[in-house]
Amino acid sequence: MAGHSKWSNIKHRKAAQDAKRGKIFNKLIRELTVAARQGGPDTADNPRLRTAVDKALGQNMPKDTVQRAIDRGAGNADGDAMEEGVYEGYGPEGVAVMVECLTDNRNRTVSEVRHAFNKSGGNLGTTGSVAFMFHRQGRLALPEGVSEEAVIEATLEAEPEDIVTLDDGTLEVVTAPDAYHEVKEALVAAGIEPERSELGLFPETTTPIEDQELARKVIRLIDMLEDLDDVQNVTTNAEFDDAVLDAID
Repeated sequence: MAGHSKWSNIKHRKAAQDAKRGKIFNKLIRELTVAARQGGPDTADNPRLRTAVDKALGQNMPKDTVQRAIDRGAGNADGDAMEEGVYEGYGPEGVAVMVECLTDNRNRTVSEVRHAFNKSGGNLGTTGSVAFMFHRQGRLALPEGVSEEAVIEATLEAEPEDIVTLDDGTLEVVTAPDAYHEVKEALVAAGIEPERSELGLFPETTTPIEDQELARKVIRLIDMLEDLDDVQNVTTNAEFDDAVLDAID
């Protein structure tokens, strides 16, 4: 199956920036703690925690910091009553945005999220207004030179949903959420180390952003949302043209 990668290229642009590492660590610690509290401290029995640990280590978080967060969650420490919330909205020109949060104060969080949308020319929507445009999946981008036959052989029992050939000729494996870790482990066991892997929300279709001013407005909204302490993940169906990103960096 040929196609263009639905990995949000804005994520790659921002991933290269280390200025917000402290804030990123805080969000990761919060996710580790909540995942351990809800599903227990054993990553073998807690897929959400395993995903959180992989993400934390991928951001070069020290292992002892990861373990302290897990221990904190498993110990059910006082003062950490976090709730999950997902907010949906429209950015400039109707770009769809999903905002995943962990919060100890829903009123504060929704107020801050709404303010970010309003300040950026968008609006916070109602439940279900854009969620139908996104699916929770695993995505694993493979190195150049890996053949589809090798991937099929390695992952046959793990049953990925799809193997997509991207525009540059490399492969991306798409999985259901509950098969993500099994597929990833099968690839690694076969000597195929993914270059990028993520379990999260992905847009079913994307909206090309080729205008510089519109790109600036959408990026401003994403930045404002990601800067909020309660926001864990921001996903949009915007697909930024690389030339536009280069021009506004």
